[in-house]
Amino acid sequence: MTSLVLSASRPRRRRRSTTRSVASIVAIVLALVWVFPIYWMVNASLQDPNLLRISEPRLFPVDPTLSSYAGVLADATFWSSLWTSARVSLLAVAVSLLSAVLAAVALSRFRFRGRAGMIVAVLVVQMIPAEALFISQYRMLDSWGLLNSVLGLSLLYVGTVLPFITWMLKGFVDGVPIELEEAAMVDGCGKVSAFFRVTLPLLGPGLVSTGVFGFLVAWNEYTLALVMLSSGGSTTLPVWLQTFQQGMQGTDWGGVMAGSVLVAVPVIVLFVFVQRTMARGMVAGAVKG
Repeated sequence: MTSLVLSASRPRRRRRSTTRSVASIVAIVLALVWVFPIYWMVNASLQDPNLLRISEPRLFPVDPTLSSYAGVLADATFWSSLWTSARVSLLAVAVSLLSAVLAAVALSRFRFRGRAGMIVAVLVVQMIPAEALFISQYRMLDSWGLLNSVLGLSLLYVGTVLPFITWMLKGFVDGVPIELEEAAMVDGCGKVSAFFRVTLPLLGPGLVSTGVFGFLVAWNEYTLALVMLSSGGSTTLPVWLQTFQQGMQGTDWGGVMAGSVLVAVPVIVLFVFVQRTMARGMVAGAVKG
């Protein structure tokens, strides 16, 4: 009997092993496809710009040089664009997180008329194409005198990321038992004090996850920055990269690649610092939903 069971389980184990092997190979291929553009960006940034125009591109930087990086770092417009991107992204994240926390707590903890409609509206707003709002957004900022300003562009980014961040944070707030706040209120805390002392610290991973998402959206956004900062003199880093473009023959590809690497550095540093907290937040959000 035992031998029959073992003989029947062997083909099943082989099928599982084959399936896992195939899945691993597919995952490795997909990872290589995803990583190769990043590798090519770094590889090209370390090559002599003249070698980037030859018919046979080099897969490895045989004689690596930092001349492209030196040219970018010596460009004053790079630093001004970096400063503009940092201000726009941080302001957008700060305002978005503050607004999203209040909205998420209201949707999660309170029952009021129109609550279901507001939740649906949060989801529907995310489905509206950004291009459909350009004209109205431009006229709105123009009427407010906020065109070509960090504040105006930040407000547009807040409107872009706020619905999704609110939806994510609502899941985190739902996952914190309201009994904890009630227990704190029994011990003498007020409703607001119980939230700040009990619930808000437990939302830390969720705040980090949503904050990183909002930062990435604002940091990498191109079209809105191109339109709304069209004549102010300052611009963001994604728009600044197009200054290297002077037609197919005149484009400084070494500068483009080096600039792209430098634009990605703050994002990489941010991930290094928050990866553990962000992973906990993503897992918690998946479980608590």
